[in-house]
Amino acid sequence: MIIDSHAHLEMERFDEDRENVIKRAVDSGIEIILSVGNAEPEKGSMEKAIELSEKYDFIYTSVGIHPHDAKIFNDKYLHKIIDYCDNPNVIAIGEIGLDFYYDLSPRDAQRGVFRDLLIMAKEKKKPIIIHSRDANRETEEILKEYYKDNEVGGILHCFSGDLKLAEEGINLGLYISFSGVITFKKAEDLRDIARKLDRKWILVETDSPYLAPHPYRGKRNEPSYVIEVAKKLAEVRGESFEEVAKYTSLNFRKLFKM
Repeated sequence: MIIDSHAHLEMERFDEDRENVIKRAVDSGIEIILSVGNAEPEKGSMEKAIELSEKYDFIYTSVGIHPHDAKIFNDKYLHKIIDYCDNPNVIAIGEIGLDFYYDLSPRDAQRGVFRDLLIMAKEKKKPIIIHSRDANRETEEILKEYYKDNEVGGILHCFSGDLKLAEEGINLGLYISFSGVITFKKAEDLRDIARKLDRKWILVETDSPYLAPHPYRGKRNEPSYVIEVAKKLAEVRGESFEEVAKYTSLNFRKLFKM
């Protein structure tokens, strides 16, 4: 059994066969899926993710605003997120953070939303799910300032940062989640980081429908493919697949007190 710590099952790309995708995940031994409901906020993705979590007892969700959408963030979204935190299936705030690669929202807006939601997450005592791309040092600085001394931790999801960010994140109680990127030919730097980390801070994810691992690269990703991520992680670290599946699942359960 294994856990997909980050997927987007609510997205339109799963509308035609979502139930089959979920069945394949179960048949493959996926015991829990965290479906992150914050992309495309105008399309009701948070609501769709919560509906999925209420339909399937092994699907949980989180709520937040992706840095791409920081430009449209306002009090309406903030209060919506606050209200959804009372739902028992909402176990985290995210994904939130900084994306200076695409810069789809102004950087000042991204910084402001990130800070606001970190403060709210601390108040609500919810773990955080962090998106950071090409923003290692600023992510680190904001986390140190606004999330230090937190009691609940969180996840640096789809990790693509450097070793310093991973180590600083761990110091703040954040788990490092590896995605299908770890299987990509040019990701040797990321694999080197994966070799160096203590297993008690590692998670695996798909970030589906994005970033399908080899041998599915170029196709739509889905939760059952998290097995390929775990296999590559096992190969890189000189461990068995069973070991990786066990300790990443235990780490997830520890973070979310399951």
